[in-house]
Amino acid sequence: MSISDMALNSSFTSSSFNCTIDGFKQVIYPIMYLSIFFLGAVGNGLSIYVFFQPLKRKTSVNIYMQNLAVSDLLFVSTLPFRATYFLLGSHWIFGDIICRIMTYTLYVNMYGSIYFLSMLSVVRFIAIVYPFKHWKTTNMKYARIICTAIWVFVLAACSPLLGKGIAGYRNPAKCLDLHPSSTFRLLLMNSFALVVGFILPFCTIIVCYIFAIKTLLKSMTPQRKNPVCHKKALSTIIITLILFLICFLPYHILRTVHLMHSSCSQANLPMHKALVVSLCLAAMNSCLDPILYYFAAENFKVKIKSLYHR
Repeated sequence: MSISDMALNSSFTSSSFNCTIDGFKQVIYPIMYLSIFFLGAVGNGLSIYVFFQPLKRKTSVNIYMQNLAVSDLLFVSTLPFRATYFLLGSHWIFGDIICRIMTYTLYVNMYGSIYFLSMLSVVRFIAIVYPFKHWKTTNMKYARIICTAIWVFVLAACSPLLGKGIAGYRNPAKCLDLHPSSTFRLLLMNSFALVVGFILPFCTIIVCYIFAIKTLLKSMTPQRKNPVCHKKALSTIIITLILFLICFLPYHILRTVHLMHSSCSQANLPMHKALVVSLCLAAMNSCLDPILYYFAAENFKVKIKSLYHR
């Protein structure tokens, strides 16, 4: 369940024109959710196992990636419930409370992932641009405090989605219906989430990317070269930027446009379908993050290879 789905259903039921795309969702969502579930469960489960292995050198980067992997694993564990709903022909059998938890976990994971990815980019950025001031960002205690603050903020900020007025439904067999009175409230929530949850972190990553590239281009003297450190730092920022562009940017654009112009018409059907696809891309972040761990985490690749040989 998502804000976009609820908004879609609200606009569909308030119009005489039959613009429902339930048939489309009942095909796309189960395929994507079950695929993401299997890939995400294996990838993140293996990642968490590796992260909690004793390491000779452990940095704050591992702490942020641990938290990101835990968030992703918790989210993918909810996907079978979502897939079941659409496989049953948009018929919800798990009750009101679980329905609200589905919406809550989606956005806790989405914005938790955005913040953890942003912090990873900031840490790597400082390692390149201000290497002699890197001690605070690599401090384990400092990283744990930041991760705790991110969890507290995201859990609290998403808590309105647990309320019946937002994610509740009048028909107990449905899980994607929106109370019409909540439309204005959803617009306000979307504005806050768009600015604080996406635009600010996205701009932070872009700034990190630009200044990191600029610094690496200037660092041509042998004394300043650190190929391994710079490679990992640049890999982190580039992969994070790609994840934002693929997984989060389309969804936030389409969700905002839809909530502002959610009229039900034949011309809007392509946008409604695009919004469904963008939500699948946003969920796909949970199974793509292990790629970041493999190329950018400290000692991750070595541990994976040792497990393979074992």
